[in-house]
Amino acid sequence: QVQLVESGGGLVQAGGSLRLSCAASGRTFSSAAMGWFRQAQGKEREFVAAIRWSGGNTYYADSVKGRFTISRDNAKNTLYLQMSSLKPEATAVYYCAAGEYISRFRDQYDYWGQGTQVTVSS
Repeated sequence: QVQLVESGGGLVQAGGSLRLSCAASGRTFSSAAMGWFRQAQGKEREFVAAIRWSGGNTYYADSVKGRFTISRDNAKNTLYLQMSSLKPEATAVYYCAAGEYISRFRDQYDYWGQGTQVTVSS
């Protein structure tokens, strides 16, 4: 089992920045990839970014490319999502996820955190 706990969400004005964190514990060595997803009210959960624990290969949704940066600290078992130039449409609950393979598809991830709310005001 892998436990994931997100933090860092909050209210920010459009154009601002926010950094999300996801602390992983448990059998983290069994999960080679980590991802961030988001779910806006009334919409499906969508892919934001993903990274391998080793090697650091990263993937981004086109909508956030160039503005969001995913990173990890292996020593701290912590995943980050640095979000810049935020837009109101980024308002959503942000979830981190862990899985065996890096993927844009949520069904490829085995473990999920409880989510953290990000609200971007216009």
